[in-house]
Amino acid sequence: MKLLLTTLCLTLPACAALAAPAAKPNIVYIFSDDHAVQAIGACNGRLAEFCRQQGVTPNIDRLAASGALFTNSFCGNSICSPSRASVLTGLHSHANGVPTLGGSLKEGVWTFPRGLREGGYQTALFGKWHLGNRPDGMDEYQILSGQGKYWNPMFADNSGKISTVEGYATDIISRKSLDWLDRRDKSRPFLLLCHHKAPHRPFSPPARYFGFLNDVEVPEPETLFDDYGGNRPAARVQTLDIATSMNLPVDLKVLPHGKTPADLPPSQAAAWLEAFGARNDAFMAANLQGRELLRWKYQQYAKDYLRCIKAVDDSVGEILGYLEHNGLAENTIVIYSSDQGFYIGEHGWFDKRWIYEESLRMPLIVRWPGVTRAGARIDAMVQNIDHAPTLMEMAGLGAPEGLHGHSLAALLRGQSPAGWRQAIYYRYNDPGHGVSPHCGIRTARHTLAFFPKQTTWELYDLEQDPHQLRNIHSEASPELIQALHRQMESLREQYGVPENDLETGGHRAGKPGKSKKTKRGKS
Repeated sequence: MKLLLTTLCLTLPACAALAAPAAKPNIVYIFSDDHAVQAIGACNGRLAEFCRQQGVTPNIDRLAASGALFTNSFCGNSICSPSRASVLTGLHSHANGVPTLGGSLKEGVWTFPRGLREGGYQTALFGKWHLGNRPDGMDEYQILSGQGKYWNPMFADNSGKISTVEGYATDIISRKSLDWLDRRDKSRPFLLLCHHKAPHRPFSPPARYFGFLNDVEVPEPETLFDDYGGNRPAARVQTLDIATSMNLPVDLKVLPHGKTPADLPPSQAAAWLEAFGARNDAFMAANLQGRELLRWKYQQYAKDYLRCIKAVDDSVGEILGYLEHNGLAENTIVIYSSDQGFYIGEHGWFDKRWIYEESLRMPLIVRWPGVTRAGARIDAMVQNIDHAPTLMEMAGLGAPEGLHGHSLAALLRGQSPAGWRQAIYYRYNDPGHGVSPHCGIRTARHTLAFFPKQTTWELYDLEQDPHQLRNIHSEASPELIQALHRQMESLREQYGVPENDLETGGHRAGKPGKSKKTKRGKS
């Protein structure tokens, strides 16, 4: 019998293919900055229909149609550096060392690029990094200097060289990513991190989209004129409202007649003046005030923001096209995400930072050929701490013990893991924009948050109050309050959150430095 099987294998070419181990999948991880879920056609948020009609995100939508879209994907700290650190490490901010902007990962902390590299992957990163450390686990990287500029940005590479590259940042990052795909060792699996600056403030679109959306009005949010009543004192103490905090010359490019933005290349000046010159002249003459001024500023901000997203979508299309044209699509996992959500006029705001829905939600779309069902929508609560263990399992590798996140691989396979988390933990403590430090949890129905500076608890019923306009903590039933407080305390203990974290008003938590491995049944 053994001889017969051997003979059959020698005579049937398919037998050898079946016996050979499956090739490890390649991974392309496309990560934008501040891309709100409501500005993606496939996500069915506030501006989804508008984005579909105007063609803002056709390639991201196409990726979602061929893969899985997570409908309840959240960050744990809605600001750039901390979210990126959680994605890389699978740990919340207090454990990875990056609670605020520009922080550095704790020395020796594990990252998934290092794990994949040690597992045989070749790794590369192009674009925004925004952490104090240099990238870990990369065979090659070219990262934006600091926050990076939209036009003629500077890049630092792994040799220490810093150089200025002419052009528009999104296009340059795409080009560098595709060039590396051409140069890579084609005998090994790869991890490519394509990290865009866009659509981060100051929302500068490329010249080809200066006129995009000129002839349409972006739908206004219901909460554009929010007055921050409803027992929400922390919301009144901030500097991210469009009405008074948005900078006309920088954010909205409102300049005197004939002037162009300082960072704009001279080659783009004529096109810029053609698109924005008459608009600026008309604005100067109109002398808008009050609500009409806010409405005008919202329209201009929203359009520039969406124009930047349109360029990111172009990049997604170029990468998908490259994979298809080079025979890589069937063995390459493609992920699209962003570091957190963003306010596109909701509550009269721009920026992020709050535990509230628009900044808490982050997009997550995954195409895993042969595994994810095309067009799948996954409703389980997931968080950015889950990305690292997921990528390791996708590659057939093990993640370290003690990560706060869980692999999403089972969910992507269409399974429903028993005891999956019922709440996510959130913690913010950056001084930017005057947003008060706070921590809290988000369950399927409720948002609970504590603001130590105001010594205020906030509770929102998302079924009854989806816009989070009325804090009901003082009027909710004692049973509900006790259950949610216990749930928050349990998560803090589980993640080893220091007892004095955010000065939580005596709210008991885990001891400093204590770190327990997450158990799905308790999260």
